[in-house]
Amino acid sequence: MQAIKEQADQYLHLLVYGELIQSPQVRYAALLASQLPASLNSVYFTNSGAEATEGAMKLAKRWTGRSEIVAFRHSYHGSTQGALSVMGDEYWRNAFRPLLPGIVHEEYNSIDALDRISDRTACVIAETVQAERGVHAPQSSWMKALREKCTATGALLILDEIQTGFGRTGTLWGFTGYGVEPDIILLGKALGGGMPMGAFVADIHLMQALTGNPVLGHITTFGGHPVCCAAGLASLQVLLEEDWIGQVGAKEALFRRLLLHPSILEVRSSGLLIAVEFRSGEKNRKVIDACIRQGLLTDWFLFAPQCLRIAPPLSITEREIEKACAIILNCL
Repeated sequence: MQAIKEQADQYLHLLVYGELIQSPQVRYAALLASQLPASLNSVYFTNSGAEATEGAMKLAKRWTGRSEIVAFRHSYHGSTQGALSVMGDEYWRNAFRPLLPGIVHEEYNSIDALDRISDRTACVIAETVQAERGVHAPQSSWMKALREKCTATGALLILDEIQTGFGRTGTLWGFTGYGVEPDIILLGKALGGGMPMGAFVADIHLMQALTGNPVLGHITTFGGHPVCCAAGLASLQVLLEEDWIGQVGAKEALFRRLLLHPSILEVRSSGLLIAVEFRSGEKNRKVIDACIRQGLLTDWFLFAPQCLRIAPPLSITEREIEKACAIILNCL
């Protein structure tokens, strides 16, 4: 809040993003790059995670000269036209067809799916953990095989960290746990510290593909808004200074230990991204409504309406976890 106030007193939006060098953008991009692998050194700020998806798709097509994109079933990358095209659920896509051509949807965490990646593939886009499916993490061996297949065919690997980034899974970035590095990473949600913001990050040599033929290969008016950058920078600084990420594992374990009830079929988690599965979506809706009446905000998942979503601030205390779980169990 202090960073927002200080930046608002200096200046707000000036010109289309990129026309002027602005210190809030530079400082935040530098901090992000310092926390990422060396090959992820060029940050393009957008207004949302969906816009980051759109920019990354364009970059992959421009860099490779290819048009085919491989995505996965039960994946979510945003609701704009391009992002919707790679969304892995026909129920959500169907009403808005025709969408982008050349999109192939394969089964997530399937070795057979990797055979679909070829020298015609511009990029493969995947979530580090499939969130909207109800928190499904891939096997580490599959993620490594995916990386190897992309490298062998010249396809770019885009990893969507919009939900899993910034410590959600117990490490700063979700991909860290798999021992792989993407060509492009997508960021959003926590990126702005509560302000609207997204970004796609790649190597500078890849990003240069957007600077010629046409000269402005990707444009945004409000991307990298100085107030959003100031907020995001302050938020990441605090996240790195505190031990919240280091406490994620213990807090995850506490949730799992407390959430025991005959109505709960399964609890799946990746750090503090947790899905509590019931027998039906109707049951889950009743639980969610009852929780809200008792002062607990929760939600469901787009592709798993029978699952209750738990994704608290990383700063949540053990006492607050105990209180939240008590409310859920009481509602059940």
